[in-house]
Amino acid sequence: MSVKNIFALVTASLLFTVGVACSNGLCKIGDECSTNGDCEAGLYCFSCTASFSGSRCVRSTATNQFQLLNNSLPFNKYAFLTTHNAFAIDDGVPRLTFTNQEDNITQQLNNGVRGLMLDTYDFKGDVWLCHSSGGECHDYTAFEPAIDTLREIGAFLSANPSEIVTLILEDYVKAPNGLTKVFTDSGLMKYWFPLSKMPKNGQDWPLVSDMVANNQRLLVFTSIQSKEASEGIAYQWNYMVENQYGDGGMKAGSCFNRAESSVLNDTSKSLVLVNYFRSVPIKLLACVQNSGDLIKMLQTCHDVAANRWANFMAADFYKVSRLFHLLNQIVQYLTS
Repeated sequence: MSVKNIFALVTASLLFTVGVACSNGLCKIGDECSTNGDCEAGLYCFSCTASFSGSRCVRSTATNQFQLLNNSLPFNKYAFLTTHNAFAIDDGVPRLTFTNQEDNITQQLNNGVRGLMLDTYDFKGDVWLCHSSGGECHDYTAFEPAIDTLREIGAFLSANPSEIVTLILEDYVKAPNGLTKVFTDSGLMKYWFPLSKMPKNGQDWPLVSDMVANNQRLLVFTSIQSKEASEGIAYQWNYMVENQYGDGGMKAGSCFNRAESSVLNDTSKSLVLVNYFRSVPIKLLACVQNSGDLIKMLQTCHDVAANRWANFMAADFYKVSRLFHLLNQIVQYLTS
């Protein structure tokens, strides 16, 4: 099936159709609803006033692609929903910064998110997750100690022994071996995927089944190049290409690399990351950008990136969308 045909089918699947009247857990995908309780299991009642009137039932979790496709393919042959600033949620603590997601890390992972973008900083003698500027964390931009989030990830990996999680760090930690210490203290090193097994010349990654069998189920990438040599943490852009983030990466028909990344058609990097989120997050508009607009950008980036689909699709407010339905449809069409 051609790329254009695939995306025509996916786009059509994202359009709501008029469903029959239903309630009490009987409403299917696309049916009108009033509450979450109206929708079948695995669905929730979704509204997007910027795009359509009323509410419709949509998927609340992603289908496990390792079960759908089996886990015998190389890691770079799968696609993973990724949350931008995954830690930046409104938890009731007043801050002078933006939030980008609605629920905590554990909930995100339980719902099918497998890539987490985290901003790591030196703060209060430790490593913290902050949403700041200028490379400095402050009381009014700090969210929580990184070890708390890492322990949540560890609990998920322990409870789900066939799952793989990828961390993409916007890294401002300057303390020597600061990241190594916090990952060690969190207990995550037993899941660490080693640098020595990461391909650098465009080869396929190891099979997911082998990664699971070896319990090497945590991939960590840093934005600081020197840490690959000093701490054994992979420098992100040695292994993946990435498009421009923020408003610059949301121009229809255009997909180009961010400054740190090589060009998107550099096939010596086996992984592709596509960002699609605003410079200033606006929840009201996320439901539009995370549906039809995003599918068009994925097609544009596919064509630019040497006909490669995104392995990591990064978005804000991932629940305010039809992202799960979109991901499931793409997987089904690509494997049909």
